[in-house]
Amino acid sequence: MKKSVSKPIKPDFYYGWYIVIIGAMSLFFSGPGQTYSNAVFIDYYILDFGWERSLVSGIYSSATLAAGFLLFLVGSSIDRFGQRTVSLTVSILLAAACFWNSIVVNPWMLFIGFFLIRLLGQGSMTLVPNTLIPQWFIEKRGRAFSIMMLGGFLSSTLFPPFNAWLITSFGWETAWRILGVLILFLFVPVVYFFMKNKPEEIGLLPDNKKPSTDEEEEKLKRDLDVSWTLKEAMRTKQFWLILLCVGIPSMVNTGLTFHLISILGGSGLSTTAAAFILSLMAMIGFPVTMMAGFVLEKVKVHYMFAFVFFGQFIFIITLYFTESFMMAVIFGLIWGFVGGMERIVISVIFPDYFGRRYIGSIKGVATTVTVCASAFGPLPFGIAYDLFSGYQEILLLTLIFPALGLTASLLSPKPDKNITA
Repeated sequence: MKKSVSKPIKPDFYYGWYIVIIGAMSLFFSGPGQTYSNAVFIDYYILDFGWERSLVSGIYSSATLAAGFLLFLVGSSIDRFGQRTVSLTVSILLAAACFWNSIVVNPWMLFIGFFLIRLLGQGSMTLVPNTLIPQWFIEKRGRAFSIMMLGGFLSSTLFPPFNAWLITSFGWETAWRILGVLILFLFVPVVYFFMKNKPEEIGLLPDNKKPSTDEEEEKLKRDLDVSWTLKEAMRTKQFWLILLCVGIPSMVNTGLTFHLISILGGSGLSTTAAAFILSLMAMIGFPVTMMAGFVLEKVKVHYMFAFVFFGQFIFIITLYFTESFMMAVIFGLIWGFVGGMERIVISVIFPDYFGRRYIGSIKGVATTVTVCASAFGPLPFGIAYDLFSGYQEILLLTLIFPALGLTASLLSPKPDKNITA
């Protein structure tokens, strides 16, 4: 009697949605490496050690830049070892970096501490989920990214007040140790037990596709595997133009955020008003991000990117003419709307253009550009203020960048590997 061979069980609830939750957790626990989290500690370093603010700021910027240059290595490691192995390694090391930051006593130790949390937290803990989600979703990739981004919004909302409470209750040294313990005991076990690199590892296909015959399954697998190596991608004009497009928002947004209180102060607005604009931007950005993922499933991504840069042009012009609280609110609304779309577009465009197989090394290069661009963002605004005692000139000059981004995105339709080859 011939023994029947059963096919893998394919439950109705797709395991990829658990992966989205894990990705959101990775974004959340990247918090200790993010600027919104570290900003709470800065004044305590200055107070306890008597350091100049410019020294701490310079150490932070240089450590961020150094970390950015190494992120391409993290990306290539993802392609070689898989997201699960890299995520386990990175999260354990990030916990160790938190413990290191709890024993900082001199500027060199602070540089090492900042370097580690920026490389492992801001860079690697966000890079991993951005390469993991594309493995599990293609048709529903936009909405999957939208849901995953919830982890980032919760992180930016909860970590600053949580850190402040930890520091005032237990001291900044103990606060760092608690953050390390939370990563080690809440996130690391989830990665170890539940993260899977791709659906094929458990007998599934992206988007929970269920072909009716073996022939259909093989054809579907071939269609899903149109992937570019990093070298192949680098031979396309789209790769370089899109790198320009992801670097511009990082540089512009970081520069504006870093100096926003001073910029709005020059328009007669208080620090409280500026803080409200930043909060307003985040509040608007969250629902827009949720919506944008669904829109991207219907609209070509380079057109959405062009719209992002058009919006960036508009909010910079609005900020230039801002002289009242109401104008500042309008600026914050437009900035938040554009930022919400921008997050999804940047996450989707590389896997959409260059496939799943080598997305780690490709996104690693893109993340390096993003982090390095953010390190340079605040400098031109600071120089302009010193030269002109204001920001009007640099805001006008900044309009060049969204114009470049809009042009580059319109010139970057999805490449065809057969034609390019």
